[in-house]
Amino acid sequence: MSTSIPAQALLQPFSPAPAGLILAADGDDNTVFIVVGILLLLFLVLVIFLLKFLNLWIQAYLSKAPVSLVTLVGMQLRKVNPGTIVRAKISAVQAGITIGVQDLEAHFLAGGNVINVVRALIAADRAKLGLDFRRAAAIDLAGRNVLEAVQTSVNPRVIDCPTQGKVAAMARNGIQVLARARVTVRANIDRLVGGATEETIIARVGEGIVSSIGSSNTHNDVLENPDAISRKVLERGLDAGTAFEILSIDIADVDVGDNIGSRLQADQAEADKRVAQAKAEERRAMAVAAEQEQTAAVVANRAKVVLAEAEVPLAIAEALKSGNLGVMDYYRLRNIDSDTKMRSEIARGEGASSEGDS
Repeated sequence: MSTSIPAQALLQPFSPAPAGLILAADGDDNTVFIVVGILLLLFLVLVIFLLKFLNLWIQAYLSKAPVSLVTLVGMQLRKVNPGTIVRAKISAVQAGITIGVQDLEAHFLAGGNVINVVRALIAADRAKLGLDFRRAAAIDLAGRNVLEAVQTSVNPRVIDCPTQGKVAAMARNGIQVLARARVTVRANIDRLVGGATEETIIARVGEGIVSSIGSSNTHNDVLENPDAISRKVLERGLDAGTAFEILSIDIADVDVGDNIGSRLQADQAEADKRVAQAKAEERRAMAVAAEQEQTAAVVANRAKVVLAEAEVPLAIAEALKSGNLGVMDYYRLRNIDSDTKMRSEIARGEGASSEGDS
């Protein structure tokens, strides 16, 4: 069926469209182009943003540990490293351990080491230690290296006691003994949270060595049976309350030190001598003080004698005045006094000459 156009219509002159209609059509086209361009730009940005997570999504999917793109984007928005979480999830799944992504995220946000915890769980699962994720996360958040703890539990570690030098102790006979021990310990998973560290083990073992040597009668007993120290120390249960289990204590080296007993005796004798000297000096000082007091007393008595002798002439004068003593009596007393002094001088001269002759 054909359509015919009237000839009159073909003969009519062409009339252009109105200008307002043409401008409106151009405006609509520009708006459409702008909207389409914005949409394309947003789509391009979205594709670029998703390409960042596409590699992780494919890696997780092929490792049979699928993690959705929405979850990966949420991790990024929550300031969680998606690569760390995905690698930890893949390692756990490949080892046959079931761990939720949310648990891994929560541990990461708490400041834990997710990779270290997963590695510790894998090692504990291979060794059949019965360690679960919650306990491993608690150990990690407590500040301990959970992977190192699991490795120490499987492969015991040797601790030197002390770390440098030797433990010095004295036997009952006063001889000093120097000893150094090597302690084999294994980590106790159940006591890792709240358990004491290896510094406590070293301190307790050192205390046990000092006590064991101190209870020995002579240093020869220690040198002959050093294993007796190990037995006594092990019997004390030094690993109580610690994060370790002591397997053995071996005395690596024993030496004889100084004769502390004789030195102490010499020091005590010197101290006693100083005390005796101090007491003797105290007695001497008291004697000197007593002598000075006696000298002072003698001087005081002499002063009294002088005072008494000074009263004699006054008494004589008073007796002369009162008539109780005559002049002849006074002269007789003077003669007697002069005669006494002369005899005393003669006796003193004879005594000096006899001493010179001898």
